[in-house]
Amino acid sequence: MGLSLILRRQLKLESRRSGQYTMNHEDSKKTPDGAPFDRSGSQDSLDELSMDDYWKELENIHETRGNNHEEQEALVVKEPDEGELEEEWLKEAGLSNLFESTDDSLESMVFLSTLTRTQKAAVEKRVETVTQTMRKKNKQYQIPDVRDIFRLQCDSKGKVGDGSEPSTVRTYENKNETQDEAKGPKFSLGTDEQMSPLEDSRLSETAINLEISFSEQAANLKDSSVGKMCKGGGDDTLLPNFRLPKDKTGTTKIGDLAPQDMKKVYSLALIELTALYDILGTEFKQQKAAKIKTKDSGLFGVPLSVLLEQDQKKVPGTKTPLIFQKLISQIEESTLETEGLLRIPGVAARVKSLCQELEAKFYEGTFNWENVKQHDAASLLKLFIRELPQPLLTVEYLKAFQDVQNLPTKKQQLQALNLLVLLLPEANRDTLKVLLEFLQRVIEHRDKNKMTLKNVAMVMAPNLFTFRGFGSKTIEQSEFVMAAGTANVMRFMIQYQKLLWTIPKFIVDQVRKQNTESQKKEKKDKAMKKLLKKMAYDREKHEKQDKTPNDADVPQGVIRVQAPHLSKVSMAIQLTEELKAGDIVARFLSQKSGNVQTLKKEEVFLYEIGGNIGERCLDDDTYMNDLYQLNPNAEWVIKSKNS
Repeated sequence: MGLSLILRRQLKLESRRSGQYTMNHEDSKKTPDGAPFDRSGSQDSLDELSMDDYWKELENIHETRGNNHEEQEALVVKEPDEGELEEEWLKEAGLSNLFESTDDSLESMVFLSTLTRTQKAAVEKRVETVTQTMRKKNKQYQIPDVRDIFRLQCDSKGKVGDGSEPSTVRTYENKNETQDEAKGPKFSLGTDEQMSPLEDSRLSETAINLEISFSEQAANLKDSSVGKMCKGGGDDTLLPNFRLPKDKTGTTKIGDLAPQDMKKVYSLALIELTALYDILGTEFKQQKAAKIKTKDSGLFGVPLSVLLEQDQKKVPGTKTPLIFQKLISQIEESTLETEGLLRIPGVAARVKSLCQELEAKFYEGTFNWENVKQHDAASLLKLFIRELPQPLLTVEYLKAFQDVQNLPTKKQQLQALNLLVLLLPEANRDTLKVLLEFLQRVIEHRDKNKMTLKNVAMVMAPNLFTFRGFGSKTIEQSEFVMAAGTANVMRFMIQYQKLLWTIPKFIVDQVRKQNTESQKKEKKDKAMKKLLKKMAYDREKHEKQDKTPNDADVPQGVIRVQAPHLSKVSMAIQLTEELKAGDIVARFLSQKSGNVQTLKKEEVFLYEIGGNIGERCLDDDTYMNDLYQLNPNAEWVIKSKNS
C-alpha cells in the first residue's frame, strides 16, 4: 500500500508538470517504441522524464517481488542499545582494547599517535559515550577517563599533556624530535598545519586534495567564506570535472597495498569518515542486520561470500561471481546501442523462467544463452543485485551512502564516497567496481541508446538502495527526497569511479607513520634484535652465493632493483629527478632472454617493499627519487600482481 501511495503521489506531480502520465505497466510493454520511451528529443525532455525512470523501475521491482516464486526471509535492521553503536565502532576501528592494560592497548596508543586533530576528536567522542555507558551498567572493572587515554598517548611520546585538549598532540613533527628522527622521511599526516583555507582556495575548485585529511579541510572551511562559496546546491545537472593533482610519490589505488596495510587503511577510513560527518553535522550510524537464514548454494539470493567460494573452485582467483560476469558479457554481446537498455524491462514471466533455468543449469554448463534476449539479461542482472541477502553497499554502510546527499558541497560528497568505498568488504567492492565500469560503457553509447548518466543513475539507484525489510520502509519515510538523493549518489559513483578507488595520500602516510612507530617499539625487544640480525646475516650469505652485490656496496643515490622472474634479475639504478617507476620496468624488459618467460609491460610492476610500508605496487608515473626520500629503507622488486 505504501508503494502504491507514493506512485500515486508521483503521478499527480508528473501530471501537473507534463499534463499526462501513466504507470500502466501493460501499456508500456505494448508500445516500447512509443511515447513513454521516446528519448530521441532534446536533453531537456530526457531530464523531464528522468524521475519517471526511477518510479517505473521501482514499480517493476515491486511487481517482480510480488510474483516471486520463492519468497525470502526479510532482512531486519536492528536498533542498537545505548553505547552499543559506539562500542562496535571502536571495535571496527581496531580500538576496542583501549580499556585494557595489555600489549594490544599499547599498539592502540601507537595508532592514536598518528591521528589528526579531527580524527582524535571523533575517537574521543565515542570513547566518552562508551565510558558513560559502562559506568551506568556498573561494570566490575576500572574504567579509564577518556582524557587519560589521550594523556597516556601524549606521555608515551615524552610530552606533557593535561588531556583537556587532544588537538595539542601533534601527529608527527615536533621541535623536540631527536636528531635521528629529524633526518628521517617526513610524512604529511593530513593536519591543518600544511595549508590554510585561503591557500587551499587558490587551487582549482575541482582539484581534490588528497594530502590533507578531508575532515581537517572541512573544519578549516566550515566557517570561512571559502566554505560558503562552494555549496553543493544550485544547478545539479552538470557535475564538476574533479581531478587529482599529481603526487610525485605515486598514486595508490585499492589493490596496491598488502593486506596488513589495508587493515590499517580500513580503520583510518572509518575514523576519518566519522570525523568528516561529525564536522559537517551529519549523523553517522552503522546499521546492523539481524541474522537471517540464507541459501548456501545457487545463484540468486545467495551471499556474495558463498558465491565466490563456490566460483573460486571452478575459476581460481576470480573476484566477482561468475553469473554476474556472464550476465554483463551477455548484455554486451549484443550491442550497447540498444535504445532503452537497462530501462526497458524484460518480460516478467520469461525472466522468472530464465531465473529458474539458470539455477538448475548454470554450473552444469548446459544453459542455452542463445535464448536470452538483451532486455531479459539486463533484468536478470538487476535482479541478481537486488536479491543479494544483504545489499551490495552493505547493511552497515547503506545509510551512510544515502546520507552523502546531505553533505554541503559536491567535493565533500565525493570525499565521503571515497572513504565509504574503502570501507566495503573486498567482495562487495570488487563487484561494485565491475558494475560501475559496465554502466560507464553503457553511458558511452548514450547518443544511440538514449541512456545518459542521469537516466542510468535513476534506473540503477532503486536496485542498489532498496532491499527486503528495509527499502520500502525507507522509501515511505523519505519519499522523493530519497529518490532524487540516491540517484544523485549513484550518479557520483558512476561519474567519479576512478577517483573513488584511490587511497588518499594522507591515509597512506598515516599507515607509514604507524609502521615506523611500531618498528621503533619492536626494536626495543632484544629477541627481535637477535632475529633481525640473524635474518640480515642469512640474507647477506644468500646474496653472496648468488653473486649479487651487497646493498652495502650500493653508493648513495643508487637503488638496487630485483626482478627474480625476468632475465636480468638485478640491476643498480642511478636515481635522477626525472626517473619514474615505468622507466625502470621498461629498462628491465628491454633485457630479453629466451630462457625466461616473456612478460608484457602491462603485466609487471615495480613494488616498494619494506621500510615504512608493507608492500605497495607503484604506478608508472611515480618519481623514484621523491619516493626514495620518503622510504629510504625499502627494497625494490619487479613482479606481476598475481605473483
